[in-house]
Amino acid sequence: MFYETAKNDHGLARPPFKSCAVPRVIGWLSTVSADGVDNLAPYSQFTNLTFDPPYVLVSINRTPKGTRKDTCVNIETTGEFVYNIVPYAQRFAMNVTAAPFPPEVDEFEKAGLHKADCELVKAKRVAESPINLECKYVQTIVLPGDCKTGTVDIIIGKVVGVHIADEVLLPDGKIDMEKIKPLARMGYSDYTCVERVFEIPPSDLAGPLTDIDRGGLEGATGKMP
Repeated sequence: MFYETAKNDHGLARPPFKSCAVPRVIGWLSTVSADGVDNLAPYSQFTNLTFDPPYVLVSINRTPKGTRKDTCVNIETTGEFVYNIVPYAQRFAMNVTAAPFPPEVDEFEKAGLHKADCELVKAKRVAESPINLECKYVQTIVLPGDCKTGTVDIIIGKVVGVHIADEVLLPDGKIDMEKIKPLARMGYSDYTCVERVFEIPPSDLAGPLTDIDRGGLEGATGKMP
């Protein structure tokens, strides 16, 4: 089948687009408002941008009324946020924090989650999350939509601190993703998680890899020329 997105003439019972680029990392973002209210919400349009220095990006769609979501407002107001990885064990808590609570509600409390202090930002991190990235706000790019919820605020943040729980570190220095089983978003109301990890050595058909090549693949910050 083929359909033009402008016409939306796919003829399917369910919209297919969000199922075409999967799985998507869930950016479980914690922020704090100017009034000191902690906020926690998941966003599946999240990714890292580069590694030296490390930057991340999250796309936050507007509300049905066309207003910005609390996470976006808090990030732009305070200049900070935290990414928390979503382990499979916290899938239901993550789902609670996705509900459209008003700004004065603390989603940590609603989901029964514990807070942990950060080192460089004021926002709290999810204590039950084994990986947390402390981020400083860099800029927002706004893409207008064809409807109110289609408009999106693309927020870029610089990672200034990384927390990794000791119990998910392997002897070879890698992170044990099979232990964390990080959750990822599919389309519809579907999710998946990492249950199998395998390695594919980089191809050397264009010539042998250098240390610089390997450093770039692994994100060796501070070691690139």
